[in-house]
Amino acid sequence: MQSLKELILDSQTNPLFTGVTRQLEITSLSKKASIIIGVRRCGKSTLLNQIASRLKTKGISSEKFLYINFFDERLSKLKTEGLNKVIEAYYLLYPEKKNNEKIYCFFDEIQIIPDWEKFVDRMLRTENCEIYITGSSAKMLSKEIATQMRGRSLSWELFPFSFREFLEVRKINNKLPFNTKNRIMVQKAFDEYFEKGGFPEVTDLEKSLRVKIHQEYFNSILFRDLIERHNISHPLAIMDLSRRLIDNITSLYTLNNLTNYLKSLGHKVPKNSVAEYLDWFEDAYFLFSVRVFNASLSKSNANPKKIYCIDQSLVKSVSSGILINSGHLLENLVFIALRRLNVGIYYYKTKGKYEVDFLVQTQKHKKFLLQVSESLVNPSTKQREIRALKIAMTELNLFSGMIITLNEQEQIDVGIGVIEIIPIWKFLLEDVNRIGNEDT
Repeated sequence: MQSLKELILDSQTNPLFTGVTRQLEITSLSKKASIIIGVRRCGKSTLLNQIASRLKTKGISSEKFLYINFFDERLSKLKTEGLNKVIEAYYLLYPEKKNNEKIYCFFDEIQIIPDWEKFVDRMLRTENCEIYITGSSAKMLSKEIATQMRGRSLSWELFPFSFREFLEVRKINNKLPFNTKNRIMVQKAFDEYFEKGGFPEVTDLEKSLRVKIHQEYFNSILFRDLIERHNISHPLAIMDLSRRLIDNITSLYTLNNLTNYLKSLGHKVPKNSVAEYLDWFEDAYFLFSVRVFNASLSKSNANPKKIYCIDQSLVKSVSSGILINSGHLLENLVFIALRRLNVGIYYYKTKGKYEVDFLVQTQKHKKFLLQVSESLVNPSTKQREIRALKIAMTELNLFSGMIITLNEQEQIDVGIGVIEIIPIWKFLLEDVNRIGNEDT
């Protein structure tokens, strides 16, 4: 109990690191917990500090803040003693606030404590409080959590810095249209963003330190978010599987070929376990699978899937580097930009087996086709990308498509409609928002 009191008092007096203001706006509703979910080290704790700082500017005293980081080793007993000790410790410090004043609870990485949902649900029912929660598990978005908390939660996903947020870090104007000077600055900043990625901690670090920290993230995700959380009996198998997928980012995979690969390394892991591992990768916001677009869900699931990672720079830092090229990293970056949106993401295969990198379907069922190609300078490359898009547009009765490149920009009339060739920096600042706003 004494440790809990000290943690609460320390958090109230320590200065708040607020960093760069994130684009994610958290709206607090009465009697609902606000849950912020995302990959480890993407800035969830800093976002909590930003929320606390805004509350302070409204005149709310720090004494009304109850902040707990559940990864603190001094709280290990809470797993067996229960979360009620937290609120007991707070009211022992401030008994006059019980039933008299509203308190503001910030629970960082609460998902590691069993039955946290019941505790939060009871707090919302019995205490005068506003609750903000962070976690690194997508299961906190699930219907199961909503059921356990009787609908008393709203969830938001937080990702590493977007390109727009990265420009904020560098204090570069990110509002279109640009003059020539601004455009050059933005293009130069994109080169840095493409190289360094979006994890806040590494944006100002030299390459050797960045690689080292990325590798620590990778190991921490594997051990804390996968092996420990799920009590995995074959930790070496999941490590080998993750490296295999990272080395083949943006490529197609099947459960059979992944299972056979692990068997070739001596791991006796059944196919259903490999499927579970893939689900857990996604649950930790680390690796994501994309299936082919098909009206039949069973046929879609029966086809190979493509794999993507949370951050293109993390891929560079932890992969062997043998199979990864900048074209793969560019496609991965486009995927993450799309993943931030509340849309369905697929790849598309035409009847003639031509592949389009992304088919995006909004909640209102509007479809977008996107190809990603580092450069279209080679005429055969340009012809190949346009051909696949044109055929897909014809099959889907669509009148537009996009090809995202590093630097090229052009509009091409292909008869059935127009294909826009768009530089990646423009796509990230303008066109991806156009896709995301289709449902608003």
